[in-house]
Formats: sequence, structure tokens, C-alpha cells
Amino acid sequence: MIMTNAEKYYLAITVTFIILTGGCRNIAVPKPEGYFRIDLPEHSYTVMNDSIAKSNNLPLSFEYPEYGKLSFEQDSYSEPGWFNISFPAYKAKIYLTYININNDLEQLMEQTYKINVKNHIIKADAIDESVINNPQKNIYGIFYDLKGNTATAVQFFVTDSIKHYLRGSLYFASEPNSDSLAPVIGFFREDIIHLVETLRWNDK
Repeated sequence: MIMTNAEKYYLAITVTFIILTGGCRNIAVPKPEGYFRIDLPEHSYTVMNDSIAKSNNLPLSFEYPEYGKLSFEQDSYSEPGWFNISFPAYKAKIYLTYININNDLEQLMEQTYKINVKNHIIKADAIDESVINNPQKNIYGIFYDLKGNTATAVQFFVTDSIKHYLRGSLYFASEPNSDSLAPVIGFFREDIIHLVETLRWNDK
């Protein structure tokens, strides 16, 4: 079939129109997964003073975040020396346990590793260990950073190696997601470091 010049011209116009309109069409592209912005306060601290410590049989003192709630509530599961710093707005809590050493330091360290670290190894992508060494305050221990979607991201224990032993762990009451929680984990990690740096034993 032979096309006339008029038909060729009409076909050319039609094809050109299709190309141009097709080139200008908006193509729907899925948006990458995002997370809600989390507003965090400025770091500020208050002291767990001697009267609070003595009333709860804790021979120690430290600075903890002003935006955290220090609690010593006892329930059927708690034991002497268990206390917490909770952050309800972020569904976060730092669990703390003080224990008097009774010639059982090695067992306590093994227990801490088994309960607070080993149980999370399967889900952790990696575990970084940092040594805590402060001879001036008689504070020694290990700081654990657990990477990945674990229920806890930060663990630690400190001791004077003779009498005092304190362990702690950061937990969130939400589905573990290291990407979405990363800013909050980093924020409370600084608070835990500050707690350890300001810790002192009360031996009087």
C-alpha cells in the first residue's frame, strides 16, 4: 500500500506527538523507607546523692540524666540491688544491678557475659568490647556495643575487683530496629558513658 504525502505527514505528526507526550510523562518511583524524626533533649545530669543511695543499700554514687526516672520499685522478680533509669518518652530503660563481691568476681563476670551478651550473639551482627580502666577511682570493667537488631544495644559492668560490682544494660520496649533506633541508641550510650565516668564507690 502506497501512502500519499498527506498520510505520511499525518503519521509523522502522530508519532512525534506520542514520543513527546510519552517523554514528559511522570513515572511513579517508590519512595525509600524512612523513619520518623526523633527529638532528643540536651544532655543534662543530676546526682544520685548519698541519702538515696544509703536508703537503697547502694554503696555508690553517680550522675544520671535529668530526663530519666530513677526507680527502686520492688516486684516479685526483683532482687536487692536492682534499680532502673527509665525514659518513658522513648520506651527505653537502663537496667542496673549492684552486687557485693564475695570471692565470686569471676562467676559474676561470667554471669554478666552469659545473660547480657551471649544470649544476644545470635541476633547481633557484631559485638565491640571496650576496656574500662580507671585506677584513680578503682573502676575497671568492659563496655559492650552490640550491633544489629538486638533487644539491647549497650551493656557494661564495672568493679573495684574486691568488693563492688555494678552491671547495666540498655533496652527498648519496641521491636528492635537498629536503623530507626540508631540516633536514640547513640544518645543514651553517651548517658551511660557519663554514668560510668562519674561513678564512685562509697566505702565509708
